[in-house]
Amino acid sequence: MSEVKTVSGKGIPLVGNDIDTDRIIPARFLRCVTFDGLGEHAFEDDRKSLAGKHAFDQPQYQNASILVVNRNFGCGSSREHAPQALAKWGIKALIGESFAEIFFGNCVAMGVPCVTPDADTVQKLQLMLTDNPQVNVTVNLEVMKVQCGDFSAAVEMGEAAKNMFISGTWDACGQLVNNAQKIKQTAAKLPYVSWSQLAAS
Repeated sequence: MSEVKTVSGKGIPLVGNDIDTDRIIPARFLRCVTFDGLGEHAFEDDRKSLAGKHAFDQPQYQNASILVVNRNFGCGSSREHAPQALAKWGIKALIGESFAEIFFGNCVAMGVPCVTPDADTVQKLQLMLTDNPQVNVTVNLEVMKVQCGDFSAAVEMGEAAKNMFISGTWDACGQLVNNAQKIKQTAAKLPYVSWSQLAAS
């Protein structure tokens, strides 16, 4: 299983409240069979309308891995394609004033932490990243702090989600692999599972 205790990298500021999942990844891209290639279409319509001025198009933010957003990010439909598109673009953690509940849950299921400082801290981080895009940002889930250059501030996350990241239990597939022997032992006791099925697994 993969523990997530800290995430470090360049940051990318995305200013605006109530950015919904349809803006993160437009509905026409939901027909994909896999999530591969979704990253290049993240914020596609917003990026087209801004003609290269969107943060995801600006050269100084390429290869950024921490997205700094405002209030109610990821609202709207429950599509898991939204956090998948961000992850495929390269985002490994989000810092924001607040997140829509289902979007937050989808991020947890992917191992992408979403932490919430106060609004003033978010705005300060966005300004710092605008002024100095090369500054390093670190999200530390063990001490629940964000560090940006010389600036640091407290962040919050529900205790259950925090513990899942730190322990690696966010990774459902990893848990299954780690407990494969126990699963086989339990399955062997079930009258509706045949030995041939167990042998094949």
